[in-house]
Amino acid sequence: MRQKFTILFDLDGTLVDTAPDLMRAHNHVMKQFGYPTKSTEEIRNLVGQGAGAMLGRSIWGQAKKEFGKVQDENTKKKMIKEFVDFYGKNIVNESTLIKGVKEFLIWSKEKKISMAVCTNKQEHLAKDLLKKIGIYDFFEYVAGHNTFNYCKPDPRHLTSVVEILNGDIKKTLMIGDSETDANAARDAGIPVILLEDGYTEKNTTEIYHNHLIKDFEGIEKIIVKYL
Repeated sequence: MRQKFTILFDLDGTLVDTAPDLMRAHNHVMKQFGYPTKSTEEIRNLVGQGAGAMLGRSIWGQAKKEFGKVQDENTKKKMIKEFVDFYGKNIVNESTLIKGVKEFLIWSKEKKISMAVCTNKQEHLAKDLLKKIGIYDFFEYVAGHNTFNYCKPDPRHLTSVVEILNGDIKKTLMIGDSETDANAARDAGIPVILLEDGYTEKNTTEIYHNHLIKDFEGIEKIIVKYL
């Protein structure tokens, strides 16, 4: 029997432009705890490693100190909880699918490609977002920040999902938008398709990738070379 092909997707900045809603949740927390707010563009550079990391990097940029030094552990937990609660209630107010995503998912399903999401968003938030934006049913598995005891850039975040899907690392692709995705895939031995203008401060020339795309329109031309 021919081994099925698998595609792993990042979520924020890859499948969905979530920055506007993340910005609103971020600013809600910052106002409550007395820190400066950020623009949507600034938020795009902070996303990718989970809520705690995003808030920490935001504060670090202002205070020039690590998150743990700025806040005691109890306050830190309160900030993260406030963010998750607010964001969970406002998860798809302004978020939109990246151009061509729905059409590509339909095409991939027709080709019997296994698909899963590997995101550093908390699992319940990732699933809720995917459901509310209408693409949850395309995926066989969703692995979030808290699904395993590790997450991207740890390559096991990806390899564990491939194993759960009974896939083959040699017949797997990763599609992401940041060095967090790319480094995890590189270390797992999985080719990377990188989106331009991702949620990262780095230029695409600084990020490992095998293919570079603007959005999902025409991506099938790359995928068929691997099938």
